[in-house]
Amino acid sequence: MEDNRQGNHEETVLFRVDGEEVDNKARTILVTVYQALKEKGYNPLNQLVGYLLSGDPAYITSHQNARSLIREVERDELLDEIVGTYLHLAEKEKL
Repeated sequence: MEDNRQGNHEETVLFRVDGEEVDNKARTILVTVYQALKEKGYNPLNQLVGYLLSGDPAYITSHQNARSLIREVERDELLDEIVGTYLHLAEKEKL
């Protein structure tokens, strides 16, 4: 992860998560956690948003080891995967 912050609030901050294996791990964990939340009857979207905003692992069920799994990846890496996938799909729809 790289944060090129110069202290000038008028400049755009460059933020980059390095490594394709992080994306694959984040993707795999997100899908596994999503399925575990769904199996337990939770709204996966609400629970994942709660976790991503707060960092509180109590939003994630321990079913199928989901709570431990999600803590293996930093929240910024999970967000990078989610936003990147969303934008990639949105771009493909325009074609």
